[in-house]
Amino acid sequence: MKRSATGDGVVRYLLIGIMLAFIGLFLVFPVCVVLIEALHSGAGFYFSTLGSIHSWTAIRLTLLVALAVVPLNTLFGICAAWCVTHFQFRGKALLISLIEIPLWVSPVIGGLVFALIFGRQGWLGPWLEAHQTQVLFAYPGIVLATAFVTFPFVARGLIPLMQSQGGREEEAALTLGADGWQLFWRVTFPKIKWGVLYGMILCNARAMGEFGAVSVVAGNIEDKTNTMPLQIEQDYLNFGLPEAFSLASLLLLLAVVTLVVKVVLERRRLAPDIVRADPGKISP
Repeated sequence: MKRSATGDGVVRYLLIGIMLAFIGLFLVFPVCVVLIEALHSGAGFYFSTLGSIHSWTAIRLTLLVALAVVPLNTLFGICAAWCVTHFQFRGKALLISLIEIPLWVSPVIGGLVFALIFGRQGWLGPWLEAHQTQVLFAYPGIVLATAFVTFPFVARGLIPLMQSQGGREEEAALTLGADGWQLFWRVTFPKIKWGVLYGMILCNARAMGEFGAVSVVAGNIEDKTNTMPLQIEQDYLNFGLPEAFSLASLLLLLAVVTLVVKVVLERRRLAPDIVRADPGKISP
């Protein structure tokens, strides 16, 4: 039996309409509300709010946390992907599962784990207190909690990429006398550089927007341990809606920039494949 063209068209437009309705209700509408409320009192008030000590301290701390977390997770992701794709050992499947644990566990649980380890009544708490070292309610604890939540992103992006590429070029380089560093920088890294950058972008976006794990270990100390999401919550609870929406709009802008960079990287990564498939699609 032949399908009705009219029926196919109705189903197609119905699905498109449902998709657009969901995007408009759960994405476009909240974004518009944030922007409208942020600029409700005028541009002068908006920029003065972002320049206040509370907002500036939260922005600075968020950037410092991302600056520490992204390189750490990038290094871990490259090492983990190299280990999984280039070596055979017992427990490889378990290792891959452990890498993905933060994706399936609530971030609050991750924060509680660090509280149980580094808290005053935790396993290392008495030793840290004796040596006058503070992890919880300080920058180190925030970095640890954020790193826990974000460390799968680079590894999960690189492992399937390196598995699909295989190891024939690395084997050829070894037979020609390349050492470990030459093998990585001249053979492996050029093939995975877009995957590394893509994972770093996702890791950075999650690090700047993380709330659950950080809220447990930060202690919500104003002008000291409040990241941007925590400061937004505190402004909202203190009935400072203009301040909360102004800071939220900045976090939204950072997310948009991250999305744009992600799209650009995806296009640059796919461009060589398009040229090989049909050189006429890209003019010289």
